[in-house]
Amino acid sequence: MRRFALVAALACVLTAPILTAQPQEPAKRAAYIPPVKGIATIEVIQSPSKRVGQEMVTVLKIRNTSKGSINLLKLDEYWYDKSMKIVSGAPSYAHRKAPIQPGEIVEITLRSPVRPGMSRNQVMFTHAYGDAKATPVKVFK
Repeated sequence: MRRFALVAALACVLTAPILTAQPQEPAKRAAYIPPVKGIATIEVIQSPSKRVGQEMVTVLKIRNTSKGSINLLKLDEYWYDKSMKIVSGAPSYAHRKAPIQPGEIVEITLRSPVRPGMSRNQVMFTHAYGDAKATPVKVFK
Protein backbone atom coordinates (compact mmCIF):
# COMPACT_ATOMS: atom_id res chain seq x y z
CA MET A 1 0.00 0.00 0.00
CA ARG A 2 2.85 2.35 0.81
CA ARG A 3 4.52 1.68 -2.54
CA PHE A 4 1.30 2.43 -4.38
CA ALA A 5 0.89 5.73 -2.50
CA LEU A 6 4.52 6.64 -3.17
CA VAL A 7 4.22 5.85 -6.89
CA ALA A 8 0.94 7.78 -7.13
CA ALA A 9 2.45 10.81 -5.36
CA LEU A 10 5.52 10.69 -7.60
CA ALA A 11 3.34 10.48 -10.72
CA CYS A 12 1.34 13.55 -9.59
CA VAL A 13 4.49 15.54 -8.95
CA LEU A 14 5.99 14.68 -12.35
CA THR A 15 2.82 15.28 -14.41
CA ALA A 16 1.63 18.47 -12.67
CA PRO A 17 3.99 20.80 -14.61
CA ILE A 18 2.96 19.17 -17.89
CA LEU A 19 -0.72 19.68 -17.21
CA THR A 20 -0.37 23.29 -16.07
CA ALA A 21 2.02 24.39 -18.86
CA GLN A 22 0.56 26.68 -21.51
CA PRO A 23 0.71 25.36 -25.05
CA GLN A 24 3.24 27.31 -27.12
CA GLU A 25 2.22 28.88 -30.38
CA PRO A 26 4.20 27.74 -33.38
CA ALA A 27 6.89 30.20 -34.50
CA LYS A 28 5.69 32.64 -37.13
CA ARG A 29 7.29 32.27 -40.48
CA ALA A 30 9.24 35.31 -41.66
CA ALA A 31 7.40 37.25 -44.34
CA TYR A 32 9.14 37.61 -47.67
CA ILE A 33 9.56 41.25 -48.63
CA PRO A 34 10.48 41.69 -52.29
CA PRO A 35 13.64 43.69 -52.99
CA VAL A 36 13.66 47.26 -54.29
CA LYS A 37 14.24 47.50 -58.05
CA GLY A 38 15.63 50.87 -59.13
CA ILE A 39 16.29 53.64 -56.62
CA ALA A 40 16.21 52.67 -52.95
CA THR A 41 15.89 55.32 -50.24
CA ILE A 42 17.97 55.28 -47.07
CA GLU A 43 18.70 57.60 -44.15
CA VAL A 44 22.31 57.92 -43.01
CA ILE A 45 23.89 59.09 -39.75
CA GLN A 46 27.61 59.60 -40.35
CA SER A 47 29.85 60.07 -37.35
CA PRO A 48 32.96 62.21 -37.83
CA SER A 49 35.86 60.28 -39.31
CA LYS A 50 38.67 59.54 -36.86
CA ARG A 51 42.27 58.61 -37.42
CA VAL A 52 43.18 55.25 -35.90
CA GLY A 53 46.83 54.39 -36.56
CA GLN A 54 47.37 54.58 -40.32
CA GLU A 55 43.63 54.48 -41.16
CA MET A 56 40.74 56.93 -41.26
CA VAL A 57 37.72 55.17 -39.75
CA THR A 58 34.21 56.27 -40.74
CA VAL A 59 31.18 54.76 -38.97
CA LEU A 60 27.78 54.99 -40.66
CA LYS A 61 24.35 54.01 -39.36
CA ILE A 62 21.97 53.31 -42.22
CA ARG A 63 18.19 52.89 -42.08
CA ASN A 64 16.17 51.48 -44.96
CA THR A 65 13.24 53.83 -45.68
CA SER A 66 12.15 52.00 -48.85
CA LYS A 67 9.04 49.82 -49.05
CA GLY A 68 11.11 46.80 -50.10
CA SER A 69 14.26 45.10 -48.85
CA ILE A 70 17.68 46.23 -50.05
CA ASN A 71 19.93 43.45 -51.32
CA LEU A 72 23.72 43.78 -51.40
CA LEU A 73 24.01 47.41 -50.32
CA LYS A 74 27.40 48.59 -51.58
CA LEU A 75 29.37 51.55 -50.20
CA ASP A 76 32.36 53.27 -51.82
CA GLU A 77 34.23 55.94 -49.84
CA TYR A 78 36.45 58.51 -51.55
CA TRP A 79 38.76 61.02 -49.86
CA TYR A 80 39.60 64.32 -51.58
CA ASP A 81 42.23 66.99 -51.02
CA LYS A 82 41.45 70.74 -50.96
CA SER A 83 41.55 70.98 -54.77
CA MET A 84 38.95 68.13 -54.98
CA LYS A 85 41.35 65.50 -56.37
CA ILE A 86 40.94 61.94 -55.10
CA VAL A 87 43.80 61.05 -52.76
CA SER A 88 42.50 57.92 -51.00
CA GLY A 89 39.53 55.64 -50.58
CA ALA A 90 38.21 52.66 -48.69
CA PRO A 91 37.87 49.26 -50.30
CA SER A 92 34.29 48.72 -51.49
CA TYR A 93 32.00 47.38 -48.78
CA ALA A 94 29.06 45.13 -49.68
CA HIS A 95 26.50 44.21 -47.01
CA ARG A 96 26.13 40.47 -47.67
CA LYS A 97 24.80 39.26 -44.33
CA ALA A 98 21.11 39.50 -45.25
CA PRO A 99 18.83 41.87 -47.12
CA ILE A 100 18.17 45.07 -45.17
CA GLN A 101 14.45 45.02 -44.35
CA PRO A 102 12.27 48.17 -44.36
CA GLY A 103 12.91 50.15 -41.17
CA GLU A 104 15.98 48.08 -40.25
CA ILE A 105 19.12 49.90 -39.06
CA VAL A 106 22.61 48.59 -39.80
CA GLU A 107 26.00 49.95 -38.71
CA ILE A 108 28.86 49.90 -41.20
CA THR A 109 32.51 50.80 -40.61
CA LEU A 110 34.72 51.96 -43.49
CA ARG A 111 38.53 52.11 -43.21
CA SER A 112 40.66 54.18 -45.61
CA PRO A 113 44.46 54.45 -45.59
CA VAL A 114 45.76 57.85 -44.45
CA ARG A 115 47.34 59.93 -47.24
CA PRO A 116 48.79 63.45 -47.14
CA GLY A 117 46.30 66.18 -47.98
CA MET A 118 43.12 64.32 -47.03
CA SER A 119 40.47 66.98 -46.55
CA ARG A 120 36.93 65.65 -47.04
CA ASN A 121 35.22 62.39 -47.86
CA GLN A 122 32.23 61.25 -49.87
CA VAL A 123 30.36 57.95 -49.63
CA MET A 124 28.52 56.54 -52.67
CA PHE A 125 25.67 54.02 -52.24
CA THR A 126 24.38 51.40 -54.68
CA HIS A 127 22.57 48.07 -54.33
CA ALA A 128 22.04 44.92 -56.36
CA TYR A 129 19.19 46.35 -58.46
CA GLY A 130 20.13 50.04 -58.80
CA ASP A 131 21.22 53.13 -56.92
CA ALA A 132 20.46 54.20 -53.37
CA LYS A 133 19.39 57.77 -52.57
CA ALA A 134 20.92 58.68 -49.21
CA THR A 135 19.45 61.37 -46.99
CA PRO A 136 21.75 62.59 -44.18
CA VAL A 137 19.95 62.90 -40.82
CA LYS A 138 20.96 63.68 -37.22
CA VAL A 139 18.69 61.03 -35.61
CA PHE A 140 16.31 58.37 -36.90
CA LYS A 141 12.62 59.13 -36.33
